[in-house]
Amino acid sequence: MSKPTERRSVRGLVEVRAADGVMRIGGYAAKFNTRSQNLGGFTETITPTFFNKSAGDGFPGVMARYNHDDNWLLGTTAGQTLRLGVDETGLDYEVDLPSFRSDVFELVQRGDVQKSSFAFITFEDDWTLDDNGFPLRSLISGQLIDVAPVNTPAYTDTSSGLRSLAERREMPVEDVARIAAEGRLSDLLSAAPVVIDLGEQREDPKPEPVEQAPATPPARIQLLRRELDLKQKAQ
Repeated sequence: MSKPTERRSVRGLVEVRAADGVMRIGGYAAKFNTRSQNLGGFTETITPTFFNKSAGDGFPGVMARYNHDDNWLLGTTAGQTLRLGVDETGLDYEVDLPSFRSDVFELVQRGDVQKSSFAFITFEDDWTLDDNGFPLRSLISGQLIDVAPVNTPAYTDTSSGLRSLAERREMPVEDVARIAAEGRLSDLLSAAPVVIDLGEQREDPKPEPVEQAPATPPARIQLLRRELDLKQKAQ
């Protein structure tokens, strides 16, 4: 089964960046070790290792799209119009806008568009409880799909994040989503392994010994034989 694409937003600003005659914007699409808002029963952090695989491969096929919309393609790594970098803060992007996307440039320049987002596929994550006992998902490794300046940051597709927990617990994802909606994910994460009580183990009862009549002594047998002989002779 293919892994679902997820999207997350970051509070960092997207900004106009200096360029000689080129409309260029950029910012952080993701920040490391920053706790997300409540995503529906859990929060999330991105570890500094999350983009290592994509970065090591040269971020192949990654796009910049306004609001993650295919109709608003802004640049690509393949066309070298999108540049990505990872530092101690997070994932930084910089994109040279097409000339006909001056509207996006102006929206960023005026401050109407201030947030960024990224889409990804998770390869590895970890589920724990934080110091307050609230469910925490840590994104450890994954594949970057796109980066995007966005109008309204929205944590979409968060149910996809629950899929890994459902697989780990060998439960239907619908059940895990329902538990999350009820605010009971902490119960699921802190639950001890199910122990089946088989009751007290008892040994099979030993059969009661059968009482046997005491053996007849040999002397008694001889006496009985003599009495029997005497009776026969008397007849």
